[in-house]
Amino acid sequence: MTGEVDRDAVLKVARLGQQAAVTLRTLTRQQKDQALHAIADAIEQSTDLIVEANGIDVAAAIAAATDPAIIDRLTLNRERLRAIADAVRDVASLSDPVGEVVRGYTVPNGLEIRQVRVPMGVVGMIYEARPNVTVDAAALCLKSGNAVLLRGSSSAHNSNRILVDVMRSALEVTHVPADAISLVPGTSHDSVKYLMTARGLVDVLIPRGGAGLIASVVEGSTVPVIETGVGNCHVYIDEHADVDKAVAILVNAKTQRVSVCNAAETFLVHASIAERFVPRALSALKERGVTIHGDQRMQAYAADAAINCAPVTNDDWAAEYYSLDIAGGIVDSLDDALGHIRRWSSGHTEAIVSDSARSIQRFIAGVDCAAIMVNASTRFTDGSEFGFGAEIGISTQKLHARGPMGLSELTSTTYIVTGDGQIRG
Repeated sequence: MTGEVDRDAVLKVARLGQQAAVTLRTLTRQQKDQALHAIADAIEQSTDLIVEANGIDVAAAIAAATDPAIIDRLTLNRERLRAIADAVRDVASLSDPVGEVVRGYTVPNGLEIRQVRVPMGVVGMIYEARPNVTVDAAALCLKSGNAVLLRGSSSAHNSNRILVDVMRSALEVTHVPADAISLVPGTSHDSVKYLMTARGLVDVLIPRGGAGLIASVVEGSTVPVIETGVGNCHVYIDEHADVDKAVAILVNAKTQRVSVCNAAETFLVHASIAERFVPRALSALKERGVTIHGDQRMQAYAADAAINCAPVTNDDWAAEYYSLDIAGGIVDSLDDALGHIRRWSSGHTEAIVSDSARSIQRFIAGVDCAAIMVNASTRFTDGSEFGFGAEIGISTQKLHARGPMGLSELTSTTYIVTGDGQIRG
């Protein structure tokens, strides 16, 4: 299969999605939730077929010597599929954002004005080798009344195709049209280009993946884009930190799962606490197989502890590793830490460990990012952890949505103005 597809094939899917979106706007919460439960049940009932199709993709990735972190994100097994199905049910249990009144008031002339949430319409998803996104995006879009066009990477094509087939089949016995969930045809870049330029048929695009993918969509799309970002996340250990707490948070942030955007990639330590913190932290990271890339002062502590520490480079400070690597440095002040973060941060998640209210407030005021963790792991920047059921991505832009994007972030608003014959003079 060459993966080539013509423009008309992509636009046809977009038009069908547009028609489905008209129906979706009119559905009740009960009808949408019934469809979501049907999808969850169908995924569990089709586990063997999904795992088999996913195995083809994983085998091809292994044969191509793909990075192990990418293979981890690509892999589906029974446990992960069960979790995916449960996440769909969690979305069903959430309040329906459509029709929610954002604000309402009456102006002096008696007009009643309400701003209410409405679906966006047709949402296009362009994403890399994460087949769980296929289901998360479909569930969130369905619940928020949107049709979704899914364009995953060619490396996950077999997995995405079976998942979409299973979900569309489940919808056939519900009030939701099957075209509410569609896989964009083709695996070549041309199909992505056609989707990115389907302005008027697609209302918004959400890219989810590495920096190259996101930049390509943002720069090449004529369709409005909600920009999700890479995660160069920092953990700052303040001079007033509890050392036990700080070690536990750092280790969790780096090692709990390395192939995700909310894993820590850099840790910065105040010089006043370095002697008590750094040897313990380096030892704990070494025990979990982490390679440290440190500045000169960090290297000195590593040498004293007989722990290997590679010299840190600018590439390391900028890296989103997706691996058991972390950059580390020692700073002389909170201001130095903030300056470093402002230079290298991707605007995703930054964390401070401190028992000082003053340091915490200065940190919060000094960083500019989608999420700030205070005495907690960066791994909590996640839609499910925030109570959203699932997320369609983590936005690092500043317009419309920022941070984990759940149901409300997949809606726009309409003003409904009710009068009793008023005319404007």
